[in-house]
Amino acid sequence: MVILIQCSSLSAVSLYLHLSPTRADIVARIKKGGAIPLRPHLQHDISDVPPELVALVRNCWRENSLNRPSMDFICEQMKELMNSGGHTNLMDHVFAILEDHTTSLEQEVEDRSKELMEEKKKADILLSRMLPRQVAERLKLGQSVEPEGFDSVTVFFSDVVKFTILASKCSPFQVVNLLNELYGSFDAIIEEHHVYKVESIGDGYLCVSGLPLRNGHEHIKEIVEMSVRFMEYVESFKIASLPREKIQLRIGVNSGPCVAGVVGLSMPRYCLFGDTVNTASRMESNGKPGKIHLTESSFKLLEEHYGDSYDTESRGDVIIKGKGVMETFWVHGRRDRDWDTGMHSSVIRERSRVSDKHESTG
Repeated sequence: MVILIQCSSLSAVSLYLHLSPTRADIVARIKKGGAIPLRPHLQHDISDVPPELVALVRNCWRENSLNRPSMDFICEQMKELMNSGGHTNLMDHVFAILEDHTTSLEQEVEDRSKELMEEKKKADILLSRMLPRQVAERLKLGQSVEPEGFDSVTVFFSDVVKFTILASKCSPFQVVNLLNELYGSFDAIIEEHHVYKVESIGDGYLCVSGLPLRNGHEHIKEIVEMSVRFMEYVESFKIASLPREKIQLRIGVNSGPCVAGVVGLSMPRYCLFGDTVNTASRMESNGKPGKIHLTESSFKLLEEHYGDSYDTESRGDVIIKGKGVMETFWVHGRRDRDWDTGMHSSVIRERSRVSDKHESTG
């Protein structure tokens, strides 16, 4: 066995021995026995191997153990082979094998490193979708993430109107495909704005702007513009399984202070806390299909900084559960276009004025 180990160690690819069966097969066949003993096959191209070494290998394979050379004899033969004229060739061969082995090992390390980097990239992408990038980076460094307060943010809630009825008309797979297509497009729109998607539960959607990176008063514009884009998208959205049905959104928006932090260890989530979040949810649930519903705080912020960009209207006083009476507002769209009907707002108002005039004269 020593001579076999010595021979096989001279080649990383078993230059002298070619063992095609598995170890289990070899052991089983040796136990079984037979007229012709099972032995490894020497490769045909062994011209560079000293004949004495080949003979020594075959002598070690003799069936009768009494005919096999002793360990002392094997050691003497190996010393003679190493000290003979073939010593240089043998050592050159060993060094060549080591060089090939090193090269293959370096290539394997490089390949494994690339695979590791790819997996790390996938993990980073997944983590960035679960948590804000800044928070994820701190967690990766082993740093704790303390809850943080924000003086002014804008919170967004949306809901698909009568989603339960739509879902009842579809198979479970069709419902999943519908939400994937709808939310995939919503996510693409979010990427174009300074908005963080907190979570989506069923047909509900929660987003925020102004945290974890503060952006002054721009958070109201980012959320309102994103809301308008959502409405524009669902206006032309087609349900593959229900071509006659239309998707409608109900959107609620509120601005104010908020606290954000990471909750949980095994499945960490970036959560929002505070009355601002609850009020935004009330705006959505008390809104109307196809409408963007704003609180007074969001309306004032929008009017103060971006009043010329959007058409707004007071809804009047509304009784909000847990809040009492509140004056709320609608956002009808941008000044240049009304997404609700696809026509310019000025044209809509003019048609309404003419219609009222005809009714009064009739």
